[in-house]
Amino acid sequence: MARSDPATARSTDLSPRDWLEAGQSLLRRGGLRALKLRPLASELRVSTGSFYHHFADFDGYQGHLADYFAGTQIAELIDAITRAEVNPVGRIRLLAEVVRRRGMSRLSIAMRAWAESDVRARLAVERHDDQVIGFLATCLQTNGFARHDAMVRAYALMTLGLSKVHAPELDRTTLMEEMIALLCHPTPDTTADMAAQERPCLSGASTISS
Repeated sequence: MARSDPATARSTDLSPRDWLEAGQSLLRRGGLRALKLRPLASELRVSTGSFYHHFADFDGYQGHLADYFAGTQIAELIDAITRAEVNPVGRIRLLAEVVRRRGMSRLSIAMRAWAESDVRARLAVERHDDQVIGFLATCLQTNGFARHDAMVRAYALMTLGLSKVHAPELDRTTLMEEMIALLCHPTPDTTADMAAQERPCLSGASTISS
């Protein structure tokens, strides 16, 4: 009885999502220039022919990869965090932990580099950022910030996650937690500023008499 090829057997167990995850792994480690069919198949320990069971061609695969970054992947992550944590700052903290653990900052940086030369990647990055910043801003609003202030702080938190700035006096392992403490909790001053912004201006206001 002929023994089946392990690579062939494995290829039948793979889903399109497995190929997308493998592509992201290559992007994290080597950027767009590492995203080629042979290394992709090697990542999954299958033959290159297995790729065509799921995708018509490599260009189409790249389109799916961009969509995955901006669609299913981030939507599922935000949903999981929302279900796992009730506290709004706890949700931000959990997102930061997942991003660090999964190496998602490296992936995001690679996607932004890809976006410079491919409109599909650029649109995907924009959709991704809209979702992440929107999620962060909603958490911050729930914690007491006005919409604009929440958006500014959400932007700051996200750019920190992507930052590669050399700062030898700061500990990168605790920096995000320190920034969360700095940006995510309203102070008496910010609370007073928000109240002043929301208070109607009465001086010089016109009145309508019946």
